Amino acid sequence: MKSVLARRHIRRMAAVGALAAAVGLSSWPASALIVFDPRNYAENLLSASRALEQIQNQITSLQNEAQMLINQAKNLTSLPTTLLSQIEGNLSKMKSLLGEADRLAYSVQGIESQFASTYEKFGSELSSQQLVDSARERWQTSVSAFEHSLMAGAVAVDNIEGTKEQTSALVGASQSAVGVLQATQAGNQLLAVQAKQMADLTAMLAAQGRAAALEEARTAAAQEQAREQFSRFMTGSGYSPSSVKMFHD
Repeated sequence: MKSVLARRHIRRMAAVGALAAAVGLSSWPASALIVFDPRNYAENLLSASRALEQIQNQITSLQNEAQMLINQAKNLTSLPTTLLSQIEGNLSKMKSLLGEADRLAYSVQGIESQFASTYEKFGSELSSQQLVDSARERWQTSVSAFEHSLMAGAVAVDNIEGTKEQTSALVGASQSAVGVLQATQAGNQLLAVQAKQMADLTAMLAAQGRAAALEEARTAAAQEQAREQFSRFMTGSGYSPSSVKMFHD
């Protein structure tokens, strides 16, 4: 009897619960009911993913542009190391020495006029004293040229240590260059150092060639002057010009 009553009580409680649930659901508006649509959810998720990807691409593009501007700024940065004043000083030193060349210098017009009067003129219109003076002048010119050649060599040798230091400094600056402009400027200065070396070598060779040429010219002039003086001596001693010429031959 008790079990039957218990079952009836349970049924009544379930019916009451169902009725209460039905009443509660019927009191909610239709808009408050949530319906899950998997397809719509997937489309929304894909759209959000694409939007995020576009934002990341824009961020990457801005970063690339910023890096490009940084690189351009580096490329326009000037080299802090400059040795042009030292290089120009070395060149001026050698140029000044070449300008100090005594007597027959490096002027083409000067050489033509002085050489003709000192090394090629041995006519009878010159006195014996004038011939002696010309010979002394030629000797002094040769001595001065040899001294000048030695000085040019000394300057070139003295510039070697400076060239070594300049080259080392510029190579270091080139290796640590942060942009195209710095590397180009370092390369240009290295070329200037090489040009200075070539100028030193050219000046030294020119001085040596000048000294050698003047000495050879002095030797040739001395031989010609010796013939002229011997001819005068033989003529003054009573020998005929024909006999003097025969002796020369």
